[in-house]
Amino acid sequence: MRVLDLDMDFFLTAPCPLAAPGERPDEACAQPYADAQVVRFLETQCGLDRARPVPGAIFETHDRALDFWAARIAQGTLSTPFEVVHVDAHSDLAFGPPGADFVLKAVLTRRPEARAAIDAYRAGRKLDEANYMLFALAFRWISRLTYVRNPRSHQDVPPRLLNVSGDIHLRSDVSALMEAVNGREPVVPFAAIDDYRAFAQGGYDFVTLAQSPRYAPRSADRIMDIVRAYIRPV
Repeated sequence: MRVLDLDMDFFLTAPCPLAAPGERPDEACAQPYADAQVVRFLETQCGLDRARPVPGAIFETHDRALDFWAARIAQGTLSTPFEVVHVDAHSDLAFGPPGADFVLKAVLTRRPEARAAIDAYRAGRKLDEANYMLFALAFRWISRLTYVRNPRSHQDVPPRLLNVSGDIHLRSDVSALMEAVNGREPVVPFAAIDDYRAFAQGGYDFVTLAQSPRYAPRSADRIMDIVRAYIRPV
């Protein structure tokens, strides 16, 4: 199965600095893409069609994608592992502080079936919108990850997550000690697309969009209405 995981800050002329809690980036930091450019990306690059909306949801922060996926997994409408196309100005792979250590050293030592304790991680301030994708990988939910970057994004994929072939292989000295119990962590094929015009994939089972208000100026909110036309809420 394949899911399209969109973030509103992809549709900006440049990534904005993270705003303070409860605030939005200044309007001068970037301009949202024109309506026609957003529509062209959704229809040409992603193969979406307003006449055939795809099941999905729009939520405020991107870490809520984990909750959405968990609910679909529990319902049996999303089977694991599944492919993710992540369209964003950020990889959400814990590039910045506090980094990847908690996932690599604590989550990976747990039995795979016990890892998806989303509420506990969030309550302990370990999981947020900047690292949720790393958690999804640690849960062994993802079979393939494609990261379609905003053209002006910084390279933010932590090198320690990648093997020599450039694919994702989560591991640590501590998790290696648990391989006899947990098995070897899977290698997840990974691609980062710098020029979205070179990307074209369709056939999605679910589509989600994160508003990410701390990363996008208020003027970008109209993009939610554009994307909403391609989503059948579930």
